[in-house]
Amino acid sequence: MLHKTRGIVLSHIRYRETSIIVKVYTEALGLQSYIVNGVRSSGNARSGGSRMALYQPLTMLDMVVYYQDKANLQRIKEIKCSEPFMQLPMDFQKTGIALFLTEMLGKAMKGEESNPQLFQFLHSSIHILDTQREGIQNFHLQFLLKLSRYLGFATPTADDFLEEVSPYISADATDREAVERMLQEPYGSPIPMNGERRRHVLQLILQFYRLHVADFGELKSLPVLQEMQS
Repeated sequence: MLHKTRGIVLSHIRYRETSIIVKVYTEALGLQSYIVNGVRSSGNARSGGSRMALYQPLTMLDMVVYYQDKANLQRIKEIKCSEPFMQLPMDFQKTGIALFLTEMLGKAMKGEESNPQLFQFLHSSIHILDTQREGIQNFHLQFLLKLSRYLGFATPTADDFLEEVSPYISADATDREAVERMLQEPYGSPIPMNGERRRHVLQLILQFYRLHVADFGELKSLPVLQEMQS
C-alpha cells in the first residue's frame, strides 16, 4: 500500500555494495527503516552524491512510500527534500549539536509509532536549529528536556526532575533554575550558563534519560560536543 508522508532522517548504514538502509521518523507511519538501492553507485558519482544528500541526519523529506505490515524493511517510491537547510551544514557548532541530537534520537526512539505531535515538535525544532542565528548554546539541553514530554517520561517541574537525578549526580539551586527556565521558555531564551555549567546540566539530563531509556549505552558524539562548548 502506498502512503504519502513527511519524514525526518535519523540515520543510515551501508548495505551491500551500493545500497543503504535509512531510518526515518515519518509523520504517518512512525519510525520506519527503508532500503534504498543504488544510492552509492560508483557509476555516476555526481548522481550518487546528490541522492545521498537526501539521507543525511535530520534532513526533512516529502515521501511516497510502500508499506507492508510487519515487514522489517520498507521501500520508497518517491522522495524529495521538503526544507533544504540554510545554515546547519555550514555551521560547525550547529553540525555538532545536530550529530549529538541524532544519536540521542536513535537511542530514545525505539519502535515509536505515529505521533503527529512528536513529529511536529521534531520538525519545528530542526527548523529553529537551522535558522536561528544566535542563542543556540543551550539548544540541545532544551531540546532533550522538551523531547521527554513526547516520549512519555517528562517531569512537569525542575524539582521533580532533580528528585529523580540527584541521587546519582549532585545538583544545586543554579542547576534547578536553569532546568526550570529551559522547561518553560522557548528556544533562544537568554539563560546564562558558562561551559562548565552547561556540561553539568547536560550530565543531569543524560542521567534522566538513562533512567527511562533501556540499554542507553555510551554516546560517541558527546566528547565532540563537549570539546566544542569548552
